[in-house]
Amino acid sequence: LSRSSDLRVVEPREPFRAGGLGVEFFRMCHSIPDAMGIAVRTPQGLVVHTGDFKIDHTPPGGHTTDFARLADLADEGVAVLCSDSTYAEVEGSTPSEEVVRDAMDRTVAEARGRVIVATFASLISRIQMVIDSAVRSGRRVTVIGRSMRNNVAMALDLGYLSAPEGVLVTSREADRLPHDRLIILATGAQGEPSSALVRMSRGEHRDVEIEAGDTVVISSSPIPGNETLVSRTIDDLYRRGAEVVSSRNATVHVHGHASREELKLILRLLQPERLVPVHGERRHLVAHAALAQSVGMDPADTFVLEDGDVLEVDGDWAGVVETVPVRDVFVSGHRLWGRHSAVLAERSRLAQAGAVSVSVVLDAGTGALVRPPTLRSSGFDETGRAGELLENASQVVQSLLESQSGKVLDFDQLESKVRASVSDLLYAETRRRPTVLAMVEAV
Repeated sequence: LSRSSDLRVVEPREPFRAGGLGVEFFRMCHSIPDAMGIAVRTPQGLVVHTGDFKIDHTPPGGHTTDFARLADLADEGVAVLCSDSTYAEVEGSTPSEEVVRDAMDRTVAEARGRVIVATFASLISRIQMVIDSAVRSGRRVTVIGRSMRNNVAMALDLGYLSAPEGVLVTSREADRLPHDRLIILATGAQGEPSSALVRMSRGEHRDVEIEAGDTVVISSSPIPGNETLVSRTIDDLYRRGAEVVSSRNATVHVHGHASREELKLILRLLQPERLVPVHGERRHLVAHAALAQSVGMDPADTFVLEDGDVLEVDGDWAGVVETVPVRDVFVSGHRLWGRHSAVLAERSRLAQAGAVSVSVVLDAGTGALVRPPTLRSSGFDETGRAGELLENASQVVQSLLESQSGKVLDFDQLESKVRASVSDLLYAETRRRPTVLAMVEAV
């Protein structure tokens, strides 16, 4: 954020102005604290955005969805509703967060050794359940993973989490506790490669080594696209002797998004003139639009948009009028690259086939080799033939340069010929083309 950013704390039901727009936040129930929807009053009517939400009548923290305010907004007339679509394919209603509490208590009580709970670092209510289970079972809790530690510290400071004195312990204090008196709270529920749980599952974590008797609770459902990562992590945990409890075999997680019956309720309550499904993949948006049509909305009033589509609303008319070019942006350090960046293309080639470097030193006067060419490879060959292949490539380069001896030295041309000769040889031998880096210098 720039130093000129105007940061203000917002409260639900307290309208304010933003330019020519009237803005108001209202409470929606979700898996993170203080989840809000937003109502924006425009010259063309009221726009309501639900944000991520589900309908939970017994939420941790006590903040339920503000149905009274939603009813007031409906009376005002909703021109456009932008509504969470993440679980628009799931029938029924999303269970309350409270159903997890009994399953968590039972799992902790039955565990023979350590309990390792992996969940989202932002899921503060679930973290509170883990602390509560620790208190009831006489265990202590230690927190592992930078984002988890940061969120727990922040939530404790702001009063969103509470823990009796002595329940939260450092990793050093945890090392001195019997295993049946400890819960480890960690990141990695989505199989993120650098997360604490994944490093534990691979035997690469510096502080925690998974042992027989450990119970690992994965308190989340795989985000679409992460299924393989999560499955691999579970398999690795079993290989190390752990017992794994997940949403597949226990109620240790409920998701934080509205299912189809809840989406219908919001549509019926707000009675929007138009619906723009948001939050989800294309199939979720399409399912939400079809759901709205099933409860009476005109298909012409449901808009499934792509990134960059500009929806214009003008009185009784609405439609996509243009598309703003958007693209993926890759961040590396302080640099930003687009999908078609030459740098990313190079990195992709290196990842697929590895690299071979060739260093050549010539006599500045005669152009003769001062010493045999030096070749090194990285990520190229694991068959044990790397030494033989590089020796053959060195001889090919040596022959090439000897044929150029006595000629006027053109380093760019020589480097190009060296790259081509090495690349051709390696392809002929392995049917792979690693990135070849050639450097020719004279002394």
